[in-house]
Amino acid sequence: MNELRLPWLEFAILIPMLASFITWRTHAADKKRFVSIVASGLTLLVTLAAWIDFESLFTYEAQDHWDGIIAILGRQELLIDQLNAPLLSLTCFLFLLTFLATPRVKYGIYSFSNGLILLAITLAILSTKDQWPLIGLLALQTLPLSWEVRGQGGSTRVFWVHMIVFILMLIGGGWIYQITSSPWWHGVAISLWTIAVFIRSGCFPLHCWISDMLIKASFGTSILFVTPMIGAYAAMRLIVPIAPDWAMRGIAFISLATALYAACMTIVQNDARRFFCFLFLSQSSLVFVGLETSSSIGLAGALCVWMSVALALTGLGLTLRCIESRTGPISLLKYNGLYAAMPNFAGFFLITGLSCIGFPCTLGFIGSELLIDSAIEFSPWVGFIVVASTALNGIGIMRAYFRIFTGIKYESSIPISSMRAERIAILAITILLIGGGLVPQLIVNSRYKAAVEILEHRTK
Repeated sequence: MNELRLPWLEFAILIPMLASFITWRTHAADKKRFVSIVASGLTLLVTLAAWIDFESLFTYEAQDHWDGIIAILGRQELLIDQLNAPLLSLTCFLFLLTFLATPRVKYGIYSFSNGLILLAITLAILSTKDQWPLIGLLALQTLPLSWEVRGQGGSTRVFWVHMIVFILMLIGGGWIYQITSSPWWHGVAISLWTIAVFIRSGCFPLHCWISDMLIKASFGTSILFVTPMIGAYAAMRLIVPIAPDWAMRGIAFISLATALYAACMTIVQNDARRFFCFLFLSQSSLVFVGLETSSSIGLAGALCVWMSVALALTGLGLTLRCIESRTGPISLLKYNGLYAAMPNFAGFFLITGLSCIGFPCTLGFIGSELLIDSAIEFSPWVGFIVVASTALNGIGIMRAYFRIFTGIKYESSIPISSMRAERIAILAITILLIGGGLVPQLIVNSRYKAAVEILEHRTK
């Protein structure tokens, strides 16, 4: 296997780990935020360097230059390939902007140390392909969120009931797949892994832990735990290369049901966080729908949707988080009239919300078009459900927009307009969403190469 010129991936994991220790030892909240921003910014630069280094090798995958950290994880080296190369940089970017857009009133709630630990573990997951190291890291990733909820005195019962089953399904599937070569038992292992992926991704009816977590944990940590779509990555590494057609059809069927169910739920929610939860569940489920088409165009569209939804919904979540820090919990039962006081947030809400459903001239448009075209060619009914889910999500987004920003003018005795750091964070996401929609060649070419390689490895 080709090797990167420098140990970029090891550096990307070590930097947030070291920064987490520094923030844990630091008591001043401003310094914690500063260290987190610097560390995540450096990590972003390192992952971009790894991506550039990888592309210069003209190969499908390359391993890291050293074998240091990975000795803890197992025999498989850290690696970068067409699938995870942009995901590593995207994940760092999401964490950086979340740290940057954290308002002062959230310092006592949001744990920067846990956020950096979560970043390091997430990057390790995205850099790992081997079965057992990946399973171990997926289990380890559940800890930072639990620590934060416990630290705030909240109950983690619902979360851990689902996560324990998730971990047991991963371990059980890995053990069965390893000890036998029987096709029947391999089918059992794939089924267990599929259940684990459904739990981690929040597919219906195993989704209640996400809505519970969004209420009990800080909004920032919750966003970063779900938007990188680690469940989809686990499916791409564990299931897709070996799964028979019946397993792929089952995944796509459950995903279609989740997309339609969650889309219906978005238009009846009375709380902004729950609205965000179901919007994420609906749009993220469409990534799995692309697996059913078994075409490079459909899978490339699903991978593009993966990136656009992660970016757009992080921006939408940060917008809601900034509004919450000023007004408290956002109710969708009434018209809050916040437009006059927060015009910037109103614009960001519309851009990020509409981008995640594929509005023209945004990054989500090209991915949605590729996915819908392939879905219709595969089955008109599949295409119809995808379109219907997207349309319902659009209705839900506009309903939430009118409930939050229109109505009787909101009166406040103190300024509640957006701060500079918040504007920079959400504006950066907006630039990428619109720029990616106007000039989509780079990301589409990358996702198409990844789709072709995934399907070729699957057919071998």
